[in-house]
Amino acid sequence: MNLPNKLTCLRMLLVPVLVVVAYLPIEALDTTCGYIPVRYLILLAIFCIASITDYFDGKIARKKNLITTFGKFLDPIADKLLVVASLLVLVEFRMIPAWIVIITEARELLVAASRMLQAKKGNVVAASWYGKVKTVSQMIAIILAFLCVSPFFAFIGGPTTEAFKEGGMIQFVLNILMSIAMCVSLIAAVFSGWDYIKASKDEILESK
Repeated sequence: MNLPNKLTCLRMLLVPVLVVVAYLPIEALDTTCGYIPVRYLILLAIFCIASITDYFDGKIARKKNLITTFGKFLDPIADKLLVVASLLVLVEFRMIPAWIVIITEARELLVAASRMLQAKKGNVVAASWYGKVKTVSQMIAIILAFLCVSPFFAFIGGPTTEAFKEGGMIQFVLNILMSIAMCVSLIAAVFSGWDYIKASKDEILESK
């Protein structure tokens, strides 16, 4: 197994580690460093390490011509598992509403179905600009969510609300940035999903 594939496997292995850390009933994990619980900091570290492996496995594979069928198959699965696991943890922690995950995963299902239809005809649908914006903004939003430790759009109540009692203005600003990044990722997800539907509309309608 080459290095890029090993990095992809490592990313997959980090997903269950992230979930286990999120639910470990250890009181020490809920102590705070500043205003951030230690549990959140560990989850943030796991997510960042996994995201870094995503960057390097692709870069190394392209640079050294180590692209394999195994990598093509496993890499997107590892990416989706990491994102959905992180989002579900944030839902469980009441950081984001469940409808964000529903929209995100509905888009992923549409894209997967579209690619499958195109693959049957030997076509490849290139990732759109919206898809790249979705990926980047989604990662930023998840990182900021673990740092701000306050719910999606909590900033609407102002910096003096209970949600920002400990973190103050820093937490308030991080919440604004997290909420904006999450909205950008959702909008980009919808538009990129629509791009895939348009690209496959003939295949979708041919047996109507």
